[in-house]
Amino acid sequence: MSILGKDSKVRVDRVVTHGTFNLDGGSWEVDNNVWVVGNDTECVVIDPAHDGRPIIKAVGKRTVVAILCTHAHDDHISALGEVSDATRGTSWLHPEDRVLWDRVYPVTPDRELADGDTISVAGVTLQVLHTPGHSPGACCFYSPELGVVFTGDTLFQGGPGATGRSFSDFDTIIASISDKLFHLPAGTVVHTGHGDSTSIGVEAPHLPEWVARGH
Repeated sequence: MSILGKDSKVRVDRVVTHGTFNLDGGSWEVDNNVWVVGNDTECVVIDPAHDGRPIIKAVGKRTVVAILCTHAHDDHISALGEVSDATRGTSWLHPEDRVLWDRVYPVTPDRELADGDTISVAGVTLQVLHTPGHSPGACCFYSPELGVVFTGDTLFQGGPGATGRSFSDFDTIIASISDKLFHLPAGTVVHTGHGDSTSIGVEAPHLPEWVARGH
């Protein structure tokens, strides 16, 4: 699937891959959204999951400016090595998620993400929003020019990401969503790590329900 941004020179491609998520001794089959953002010359890859082959195909001959990790659960980074080797793209991760990264890879990520950082690609900017809760180093990537935010597993259609496993916390994810995401314009499209996209305006009114349900 390819979606043109407000800047029609830039497109957002979604690649869906299938595999397993493994944590705390459990294993679950999941479909993941992998996002490729850019133009015909360069792009970034967000959350290379499970199988590198369709992701590499989506990239094509473009230069990969960065491989961005919303977080380091294994289902979101398991194809990163394959994609990085094929494209020479550098891996970017928030350091607080090294506790999860180190369970998958014996090497250090190439770059560290920090709240407020910006990554430029194809003439647009992705702003890094540190949104802990689903994991300690979870980040979202917001492009004001495109009117989209890539939320990984922090915000989904219908509620926040899961917080019932190790290294997660419900109150923290609610604070991240409230303080960082729900201050974005209501029309901002939310591209998630799993499932369908939504918007800030659709999700924000339901925050009180999520809080009540979570306690």
